[in-house]
Amino acid sequence: MGNSNDVHADNKVVNDLSVNGYQTDSLLSTSSSLTKRSYKKIYGSTDEENVHSVQLDKDVLELPKVVRESVPLEDDPDIPVMTFRYFILSTIFIVPGAFLDTMNSYRTTSAVYSIFFVQIVSHWAGKWLAKSLPKRNIQVLGFKFNLNPGPWSIKETAMITITVNSGATGNLATNAISLAELHFNEKVDALIAILFMWAIVFIGYSYAAIAKSFVLYDPQFTWPQALMQTTLLQSQARSDRDSKHGSMQMKVFFYALFGVTIWEFLPEFVFPLTSSLAILCWIAPYNKTVNFIGSGMGGMGVLNFSLDWANITSSIMLYPYWIQVIQFLGFVLGAWIMIPLVKWGGITSFKHGLMSNSLFLNNGTRYPTNELLADDLTLNVTAYNYYGPVNLGAQRAWNMFFDYAAYVSGIVWVVLFGYDQLRSSLNVLKSTYSAENQKSGFTSIHLQYTDKLNKLQAKYEEVPMFWYLILFLISFSTLMFIFLSGHMFLPWWCCVVALGLGSIIVTPLSWLYALSNFQLAIGTFNELFYGYMVQNIKSIHPVSAVVFGAISGSAWYRAQYHLLCMRLGFYIHLPPKAVFFSQIYGEFIGVPFNYIALRWVLDTKREYLDGTKEDPLHQWTGQTITSYHTNAINYVILGPRRLFYHYPLLPYGFLLGVIAPVVLYILHRRYPNSRLRFHLWNTTVFFSTLSTFYGNLSTGYASKFIGGTATMYWAYNYRHSLWKSYNYILAAAFDTGYNLAVLIIFLLFSFGRTVRMPHWWGNNEQSVERCFAL
Repeated sequence: MGNSNDVHADNKVVNDLSVNGYQTDSLLSTSSSLTKRSYKKIYGSTDEENVHSVQLDKDVLELPKVVRESVPLEDDPDIPVMTFRYFILSTIFIVPGAFLDTMNSYRTTSAVYSIFFVQIVSHWAGKWLAKSLPKRNIQVLGFKFNLNPGPWSIKETAMITITVNSGATGNLATNAISLAELHFNEKVDALIAILFMWAIVFIGYSYAAIAKSFVLYDPQFTWPQALMQTTLLQSQARSDRDSKHGSMQMKVFFYALFGVTIWEFLPEFVFPLTSSLAILCWIAPYNKTVNFIGSGMGGMGVLNFSLDWANITSSIMLYPYWIQVIQFLGFVLGAWIMIPLVKWGGITSFKHGLMSNSLFLNNGTRYPTNELLADDLTLNVTAYNYYGPVNLGAQRAWNMFFDYAAYVSGIVWVVLFGYDQLRSSLNVLKSTYSAENQKSGFTSIHLQYTDKLNKLQAKYEEVPMFWYLILFLISFSTLMFIFLSGHMFLPWWCCVVALGLGSIIVTPLSWLYALSNFQLAIGTFNELFYGYMVQNIKSIHPVSAVVFGAISGSAWYRAQYHLLCMRLGFYIHLPPKAVFFSQIYGEFIGVPFNYIALRWVLDTKREYLDGTKEDPLHQWTGQTITSYHTNAINYVILGPRRLFYHYPLLPYGFLLGVIAPVVLYILHRRYPNSRLRFHLWNTTVFFSTLSTFYGNLSTGYASKFIGGTATMYWAYNYRHSLWKSYNYILAAAFDTGYNLAVLIIFLLFSFGRTVRMPHWWGNNEQSVERCFAL
């Protein structure tokens, strides 16, 4: 443990304060250097790889502790990164990922394409290529390069990770294209579809320039997801150098990966009871009320726990503890308080479909939405008057209410609580590009920050702003060509509005994501906004709402992808221009395979997806497309006016999104030293939790909170040395192990010939939870 007086003395030098949920060190001008003894007490290690070349000076202390413990503080800028080996392996890993991710979006359950799996396998494959390829210079199309420029480096692994992370993903445009074909029998031309898919992705990357200067370089923004990948990369690098610590980390990684892979066969196939441990159902298995309270599959989930990593996820090891506390409180309010108030209270007369996302008639049966469409795709008023207003399940109604509140709160919160930080970043930006600095040639934004990482990164040329501008102009011109030529269902001027809407949200949501790893799901706000825009225009295609949402949503989501990968490159010391190029390359390869997967699914599974036939395995259900179809009916065919006439309280969600952050900001200014820490009670996270929680699967939330308390509170504060060595390693291992298990199960038991697990006590045919009364 060491002498407590010595530790207290050292803490006078580096005083840890809780900022944004992580422990970040205060900047003390007197702490110009520290002894190795102090380093050991503060950082928990004297590993020569971490200490021998690092001056524990102000430039190091300016970095948050969690960054210092995970990121290399040395760099060799001469290591090649854009190698022939990189291009070969990136392409190999992008193709299956882009296809599978798109295909899986149509399935009820599926195997996720794990970026951590790619990160590990590509590293091994790269080292094999470094031993096998001839060291020969060749020239192709005027470009001269060496097939094998030297030993494989962790920078090449990072470049592949970034490229695959960009290209081996789905695309929001597939929702609109599929909806048009499945429900309205309108097929989008292949060239138009691919051009549209490229355009919305690249315009999102160009939008990253809006928030880049505010959240990318400032050391206060930790980017937890990038830190996790950096930790795994560093462990691989140490293992290559035969470092004892690095070798141990990789052993722990593979042991954990193997263990989780084996374990996941239980909840996912053999012993599904372990996925939802409904204790109250075990006590009273035939009591309907007790079953509803205790069930995690269609009930409230009280005293319900899960041993399935799919219901827990690595978020418990990535999200700051304050985020996890807020999310759990949101779950408690939504599932344990509001649901029983609706079910057994008198706050609403419509009690049908309490925990359903479907639309209902007054008698509780499903609403025949197809009857609402006239031949010209406008509202059939006669049918609407006959069937009556569309009814929402109570939980779906408050999901929408808090969805609106979360969106507005995300902007208001950043304006109030982040104003000083954003102003500081803006001042740095102004100083960087001031006339005096331009005249002296001092134009690198890195040099305006004095921390170690920015000093290292200043050796590389930054991506010029005109690169982003060119990318935007090309993408925007492509979109205008598509819409002005009458394709993709959307009026051209609506595209301009969608891009304007996307530009507003990029900076506040990037700010929140960079600090906490919390990604706000924009939800249905874009479609609602669009519904208001077109509710007085005749003959607007219902699919246009999904197209509008794809444009505006991609502006944020793809900007986040770009900034996250840029930050990973920042941590691993990659040239920013190389990172920029790698993402563009990834999308050029990935998007065509997104479309190929879309065509394969629609051509071979159409009868299942459009409801003509029922898939006997209940896998090809296209639930996402069905959800978008419902939104299109609600916001375009019926319009917000009819929706809010029937549900007049819904618009007040916007008002709540404005007022709640203001109240907390006033309390924070009035009581800045309160133990309640009002600045951490982020209303955006709280409202977003209430907007995305669906009670049909309420298991896992208690387990997540217990796990988060163990990792991000107890281990971080009381076993910090172990936490910094293994937290991110284990998070990556658990995610990879789960994904690998689901992939193996899919290939063994669902691909081609279906094999079902026999029913037994842990796989009851009536209820795997043993909640028999439900």
